[in-house]
Amino acid sequence: MYTNILLSTDGSDVARKGVEHGAALAKALNAKMTVITVTEPLPVDYGSGHASGWMPSQEEVESFDAASKERAGKVLGEARAMAEQIGISAELLYVPNAHPATAIIETAKSKGCDLIVMASHGRRGLRKLLLGSQTSEVLGDGSVPVLVVSGHN
Repeated sequence: MYTNILLSTDGSDVARKGVEHGAALAKALNAKMTVITVTEPLPVDYGSGHASGWMPSQEEVESFDAASKERAGKVLGEARAMAEQIGISAELLYVPNAHPATAIIETAKSKGCDLIVMASHGRRGLRKLLLGSQTSEVLGDGSVPVLVVSGHN
């Protein structure tokens, strides 16, 4: 059925549930498991009209990138531990300075993944429609099937 599953996580409790579910699915299907975490670039305010905006110094950019990389390392380490706990191996990927939904879709295509597993906050009512902007963007792309795991207890 599915042979190569891409799991996306940002390290949040909700995303962790998605990784747990995806890892269990990968094990049950004897599928390859890839875990991706994406960090967005440092927001830069170029200013508009008469406002001068804000440009980070090289030092600030390096500090931001280092902090992002350290956080990604922790998130992926957690995912690796989860996989090892149930006896499967996972390929771990960190994509820095990227738009998460775009990076997830592109990685799924380039790695030949046939399923993307993502978590959502499982809200009710109008908020239910807003799964989370990254999840709904990945779903909207439609090129790879997406399994949305509710992170709600």
